[in-house]
Amino acid sequence: MAADTPVDLISKVLEQQVLQSAQIIEEQLDAELNKLEQMDEDELERLKEKRLESLKRAQQQKQEWRAKGHGEYREIPSEKDFFQEVKDSKNVVCHFYRDSTIRCKILDKHLAVLAKKHIETKFLKLNAEKAPFLCERLRIKVLPTLALVKDGKTKDYIVGFSDLGNTDEFTTETLEWRLGCADIISYSGNLMEPPFQTSKKPGTGIFKIEKKTIGGKAYDSDSEDD
Repeated sequence: MAADTPVDLISKVLEQQVLQSAQIIEEQLDAELNKLEQMDEDELERLKEKRLESLKRAQQQKQEWRAKGHGEYREIPSEKDFFQEVKDSKNVVCHFYRDSTIRCKILDKHLAVLAKKHIETKFLKLNAEKAPFLCERLRIKVLPTLALVKDGKTKDYIVGFSDLGNTDEFTTETLEWRLGCADIISYSGNLMEPPFQTSKKPGTGIFKIEKKTIGGKAYDSDSEDD
């Protein structure tokens, strides 16, 4: 009788591991079912009340967030509004933009999607040309820039698209991953595996830097075209 090949041995090991995993899951489910079967009516009622209370708290939290402007991507009119907005919410993403910068418009599209998905975080945009003092204070020199504010303090920045695969065609999931790395949203994916696109079109990772003036100050424009 011929001996097993290395491939056969690996297949047997993997099969055994799958069977063991399935058995463990089955035993855990059986234990949970047995636990539920052994509960009397009072215990089941208490469990039901506990879950309902948890759902009520979660719903109340969502209502509080919405009352503070969460759940939508919106523009604030001036830098003075910025300080009140970040004071009211624990997690804030603020996009410093300029109308003439194409990459700012690209970022707008993704932020609008994430604002609806991550209601736990407030998503704002502010025209950098209307906020020269704030741009200087936060040392914003490239547009677009995302300021990531936690507990009223700027914790991190996303400057241009260099953290997003250095391409104009990055996915919303890539931006979501980068925000998750900063712990500014509740991210459920694997932070060790950035979802960068594996293929890039020629030229998408190359951009020019032009000096622009905002409130008398020179700022870099991280854009293909202005």
